[in-house]
Amino acid sequence: MARLILFNKPWGVLSQFTDRGTETARPTLSHYIDQPGFYPAGRLDRDSEGLLLLCDDGRLQARIADPRFKLAKTYLVQVEGVPDEAALAGLRDGVVLNDGPTRPAEVEAIPDPELWPRDPPIRVRQSVPDRWLRLTIREGRNRQVRRMTAAVGHPTLRLVRWSVGEWTLAGLAPGEWRALAV
Repeated sequence: MARLILFNKPWGVLSQFTDRGTETARPTLSHYIDQPGFYPAGRLDRDSEGLLLLCDDGRLQARIADPRFKLAKTYLVQVEGVPDEAALAGLRDGVVLNDGPTRPAEVEAIPDPELWPRDPPIRVRQSVPDRWLRLTIREGRNRQVRRMTAAVGHPTLRLVRWSVGEWTLAGLAPGEWRALAV
């Protein structure tokens, strides 16, 4: 039976177990998870937070990460400005990025979610309002959500992946993880 780890990746942590990229060591998954044989099923950028799945089964890992399976990934996204219906419709229709058009997204404006404070906090400009969106995509290009919101004129300030398929972040504080048999 395959095992899966649901990890609430804090901001600034790399989605890998080692850091070979810089002279200054950055936090990695090994700072939080000491379970041999687990590998990330997909990635989450260093400046993004939230649900990262790790598994010990290659087939399950591929099914989770491969865009062909169109597994829904839902994000809570704090954007600069207040998107109007045209901006939201643009996300729902799919936007054209430099690597081609995206699939349509599900998106809605939501009240400020009850999340942990981010460390470091986002930059706040008093003259520019912000808004939270719940955005669901079924593909996983590099920095896709950030590029999509920027394409409709609302750069991302904070990005928290809330769920992947049926698995959610519910009940996990930053840096915490839970193992499941699947």
